Amino acid sequence: MSDENGNVDAKAAKKAAKEAKKAEKLQKEQEKRRKKMEKAGMDPESIKRALDNPDYEEESGGSRLAVFFVTLVIIAVWLAILALLVKMDVGGFGSTMLKPLLKDVPYINKILPETDEVTESSTETVNTEYPYATLDEAVARIKELETQLQEEKNALSASQGQVGDLQEQSKQLEQYKANEAAFEQRRQKFDEEVVFSDKAPDINEYKNYYEQIDPANAEAIYKRVVEQLENEKKVEDYVSMYSSMKPKQAAAIFDTMTNDLKLVAKILQAMDVESSSSILGAMNTETAAKLTKLMEPSNK
Repeated sequence: MSDENGNVDAKAAKKAAKEAKKAEKLQKEQEKRRKKMEKAGMDPESIKRALDNPDYEEESGGSRLAVFFVTLVIIAVWLAILALLVKMDVGGFGSTMLKPLLKDVPYINKILPETDEVTESSTETVNTEYPYATLDEAVARIKELETQLQEEKNALSASQGQVGDLQEQSKQLEQYKANEAAFEQRRQKFDEEVVFSDKAPDINEYKNYYEQIDPANAEAIYKRVVEQLENEKKVEDYVSMYSSMKPKQAAAIFDTMTNDLKLVAKILQAMDVESSSSILGAMNTETAAKLTKLMEPSNK
């Protein structure tokens, strides 16, 4: 009896040990699953439900498979829509962008639009933007433009040379004007110091001389000569008039001409000595003294 009880206890202990190992193994698996789900980013509530439900992983795998198939369907639908848009050549995308790239790819080129007119039109557009059929034509055009550029540079250099010549001529003209002005000053000085000086020839000789030369060169001098002759004619008339007066009458008039004593001096100088001395003797002594000083040879 005691042997039987001992056997029963041994079996129970062995069974308990096996159950403990099984529980420990299950706990390790649960911990492993929990860590795996945490890494997957699952929230604690979902992790708890998954650990409490042994069939959760199978259900999760089925859901993932369903999501995969749904995704494939969506991608297929979008590809079909894209193929339809390309086939219909919406916006010219199929004929201008895809056809030059995919026209030689088998099967895929079946979805490309069959629009030769659009292709020709696009080719014409490209040719319009790039009008050279070959590289040689482009190089020839570049050389032509370089030649034109060089011609423009040469023309610019020639223009700059002309500008330099004009500037040089302008400087020469300014120098000529300066020389002309200096000559005019010397000519005027000559007229003052030689032509109209006291030691100059008779004024009538100058008049005859300047009437024979170019009037443009002698105009100013000629005017002065004529003016001087007119003044001398007036002085002669004054001399004749005052010489016919009595000395006291002439003296009384000359005393009132204190603002023009130079004219009075010229009149007295042109008179004979007897007439001029009689008039001076009858004049105011102060005025007579001023006239005498004006008639000195050094004041002529």
